[in-house]
Amino acid sequence: MQLSDQDQQGLERGVAAFEDNEFARAMRLLRPLAEAGVADAQYRVAIMHQNGLGGARQPELAVKWMRAAAEQGNAMAQYALGFMYVQGDCVELDGAQAVHWLERAAEQGLAGAKTTLALMYAQGKGVERDPEAARRWYIAAGFDPNRMAALKD
Repeated sequence: MQLSDQDQQGLERGVAAFEDNEFARAMRLLRPLAEAGVADAQYRVAIMHQNGLGGARQPELAVKWMRAAAEQGNAMAQYALGFMYVQGDCVELDGAQAVHWLERAAEQGLAGAKTTLALMYAQGKGVERDPEAARRWYIAAGFDPNRMAALKD
């Protein structure tokens, strides 16, 4: 999505407020952009709702905004949504949904998503234990699978 100069400046101010832990200000600046479909704003609004930053924790809104950003291809939102499904945070535990979103983030190069997938398969958390899949994901994440204790039977 191509942003107008004004929206780009608003996004930059909102991100700066977020990073400075000024969450009430960040929410005021980012919510209108999230509603307009700006994925980075949606992702940060989701985080604030998920963690109660600048207000009460609102799991339903966290999922709504995280999914909106993830569906637009925001890799960090895809990773975060997948991790929500791994942990059962704001959503029911769901290994299939976790894998779906984590794989999408991993395809965009996020090492954390690759590592999370490797751990899921190594431990059988949310998925059937699969040491070979774990090994592939560890390698994709840049780890030496021969040194990973979780892969040893």
